[in-house]
Amino acid sequence: MKRFMARSFMDLIWDYAVFVVFIIFSTLYPLWGRFFGKKEKTKADYVFGLGTISMGAMMLSIARGTLGVRSVLGYPSELFYRGSAMWETLYGMVTAYPLVCFIFIPVYFNLGVTSVYQYLDLRFNSRLVRCLASGTYIVRSLLNLGVTVYTPTVAMNTVIGIPYWASLIGISAISIGFNLLGGLKAAITADVIQSVTMILISVGIIIQSMVTVGGFGQIFTIPANDGRLSFFNFTGDATVRVDTTSAWLGQLFMSLSIFGCQQNFVQRYLSMGTFKEVRRTLMSNIPVVIALFCLAWIVGMGVYAVYAVCDPMKAGYTNKMDEILPFFVEDKFAYLPGVLGIFMASLFNGALSLNVSNLNSLATVTWEDFLSHLPRYKGISDKQQLNVIKFIGSIYGVIVMGVGFSVGLLSGVIESSMLMTSATSGPLLGVFLLAMLVPIANWKGAACGMIVSHILTLWITFGSLTVSKEVVLLPTTIEGCTNDTFSSGITKPTKSWLLANTPLEVESEFPYFDTTTHAPLERTIGFPENIYSVSYMYYSLIGTFLTVVVGALVSVLTSHADDAYDRKLLHPFAYYCSKLFPGKERRYISNPDIRPKDVESADSGTKKSPLEELERDNHGFDTVSEQSGVTVVSVDPLPPKLDRPEVYRKTADPEADR
Repeated sequence: MKRFMARSFMDLIWDYAVFVVFIIFSTLYPLWGRFFGKKEKTKADYVFGLGTISMGAMMLSIARGTLGVRSVLGYPSELFYRGSAMWETLYGMVTAYPLVCFIFIPVYFNLGVTSVYQYLDLRFNSRLVRCLASGTYIVRSLLNLGVTVYTPTVAMNTVIGIPYWASLIGISAISIGFNLLGGLKAAITADVIQSVTMILISVGIIIQSMVTVGGFGQIFTIPANDGRLSFFNFTGDATVRVDTTSAWLGQLFMSLSIFGCQQNFVQRYLSMGTFKEVRRTLMSNIPVVIALFCLAWIVGMGVYAVYAVCDPMKAGYTNKMDEILPFFVEDKFAYLPGVLGIFMASLFNGALSLNVSNLNSLATVTWEDFLSHLPRYKGISDKQQLNVIKFIGSIYGVIVMGVGFSVGLLSGVIESSMLMTSATSGPLLGVFLLAMLVPIANWKGAACGMIVSHILTLWITFGSLTVSKEVVLLPTTIEGCTNDTFSSGITKPTKSWLLANTPLEVESEFPYFDTTTHAPLERTIGFPENIYSVSYMYYSLIGTFLTVVVGALVSVLTSHADDAYDRKLLHPFAYYCSKLFPGKERRYISNPDIRPKDVESADSGTKKSPLEELERDNHGFDTVSEQSGVTVVSVDPLPPKLDRPEVYRKTADPEADR
């Protein structure tokens, strides 16, 4: 493969040096506390960091997980060749934050759970539902992480000559080291370093664009004049790749699934000391996400302003539209040694930090949802649990490396993985909404809803691969190309140097950037092609709707007295609304497995759970009666007297029935 830049080793010496120094710093600094500070002594220390993580670091880490490295590479090329339609996904992202804050977090924080999928087990008394949800998360994460770690390896091979296998092994080895030594705190510190670095690089690109085109105003004027900035397009056509409606609704449901139902995000929320701190962090993070999200698009506007009259892809200097930003860095920063190195190191560190934080979450979910219930691991100490979690994370690190090698060998994996990410968001979100907001929902309805939703959304997903869809790229020109347009070291490659075989990072919330450019033959389509043609932006909405509707219907048909659960597992607003309906009220029982995480009450200084605070502040209900040692919400004015104390038990556990 021919290198993109015709530069010798000595020309790149500063880039190599900066790359190595940055990787060493970003690896050792987060682990500094492991050797010279307070060490993680318990499972909770490792999983949650327990109060040692600042609000600012948590905000950057959540924002980093929200946007990912793909925002650096994908959004500029999206604006350059397709315009600003995808920019409007920001509406859904921003809408999701307060919904997660006031629907999901009060319930999680009140339970004292380690795995977010542990909540489903408590709510439905069903290991099946819990394993369906956590298994979906694990498989999806492993596929996505394989693509994530593969992304920078080909870039580093083709730009600065590092073999892709060496980069892949390096990322995996460092990730495993982080997993063994650091825990969540080290992962968040790495996120902060990567976030700050990419912000600085983005600002530098914008400044360079301003210098090239003659001012900041030109960065907005040129793209606007060429039709790159177009907002509020309500087409009413569900088959359009993205318009304002699909951008908002699709991203809203996908973000709710990611922010509210995915372990690596919820794990960050629960690592904070109080519910009030979680709420303040999430709401304060909205302007941070808006700023970082828009920064990537402004970078794209700057790059377009520079190349508006000479498109590098049309001129033959790049082969794919996603190469535009790396091309810009090599072209316009050739005069500044080291910039290329730090740009590549940022991509490397971006894949590294995502891998680290997700390995931590995957290991925690696997332990809590699958292994901790096995007889062999019953009764082991907290220290032994911590060692098992670290070992599981290391195993996953090796598996992710293997998936990364497979991504480099197989074709078609990338597109399928991107579509799988979108397709699995809906069923996950749907089952959590059933659990929190539908009082009558039981394990049979939840399981049926998830299974039916998975089957139908995957049918649509894979069916969409059989339908040719026209992808319209905005017009570009090469009329302004001259001998001085690009740097003297730039040569036309015989093969794409960075992203020809490199997928964009696949993070669960943004499966957007397909690169098909051919238009299909016009023909009339019928069923099921019209279903297959629906934009993938709607897959998460479809999956959520199917899960909730099927789950609610099956629950109504299979309702049973054994479906009773602890009222704390239901959102207080849903409980309040359920009391307004006519008929016999539900009976709730006390679950001793629920250990609320106390928070400080702002008024009295006493400790109250977030659920209690929410009830007091918003609904003013807390009507329970105690009889025979059991907390029971009244189902009649005078509940029947029980012959013996009722205790909470899992009906699926044969030992409990003896």
